[in-house]
Amino acid sequence: MWCPSVSLSVWANSWLAGAAAPDDVLDALSQWAPTHSVTAYDSVAAERTGLAWPDLDDVGSVSLLQTMRTASSPRTTSSVISVVLPVPGDVRGLPPGTQFGRDAVTAGEAILVAPPDGAVGLVPDFEYSEDADAAGDDEFEAELSALAWTVYSFDAVPHTPHFDLGEAEYLLRDAVRSAADAMGALRAGTSGSELGDPRALVEQVLETMLAHRIPDHAPTRAVRVLENAAHVDAIITVSSGLIPIGLQSSSEVQLAGDALRPLISVVRSARLAAVDAILQSAWRG
Repeated sequence: MWCPSVSLSVWANSWLAGAAAPDDVLDALSQWAPTHSVTAYDSVAAERTGLAWPDLDDVGSVSLLQTMRTASSPRTTSSVISVVLPVPGDVRGLPPGTQFGRDAVTAGEAILVAPPDGAVGLVPDFEYSEDADAAGDDEFEAELSALAWTVYSFDAVPHTPHFDLGEAEYLLRDAVRSAADAMGALRAGTSGSELGDPRALVEQVLETMLAHRIPDHAPTRAVRVLENAAHVDAIITVSSGLIPIGLQSSSEVQLAGDALRPLISVVRSARLAAVDAILQSAWRG
């Protein structure tokens, strides 16, 4: 998994469907941060989820599970949980003109829980250890110490766009080829430098995702799409840092950037399609 919202959504959904235990959800969350807290954004969100109000003291991971259970009721025979990965210019799935929507765009991720009688959204906020300041601008050296989840409520359930898994996989195949071509150009451009092999850097990025498990009920195709999307995303991450170094002219940099930019949208759509397939598969047992 590549973000906390996906880990919480797929494992909490599995638990609610009877396909996972509460400890499975807590274990998945612990891979992101040692502690988690949850608070209501306002009194309406508190009433809908059972969180305390106006007491804003943070409560921990177990209360986060209870929040997901309460927000999901009354449940049907399918998942009422979905994930959104909004970016500026593409806010599909978010309720317009809400604080939840604005905070979700800032975070780049959020969870929607939308049973028939109302909806809530959860947005994570990353909290780093005090010595993170000493790491300077290198965010990879800063240690994530906690995740603080804020719960919002809204009456108008937003339309969640459908992403077809088959179409997503088809588009992802082309993205893999394009990403491989970009990586080939970078390898040639950085040959003989002290930067090392870009492919090794890609493997290092991918290793950070290996600790995050996927529920056993996940369809094989969805898992394959997630793996391919992670590979393309790792290439984009590495290439974004190496393009100015590995290519010689501004025109080359422009062309490389133009080639990689559309892949970001393909990766997002593929991930959302795969996650939706995993969420629904929990209820087919």
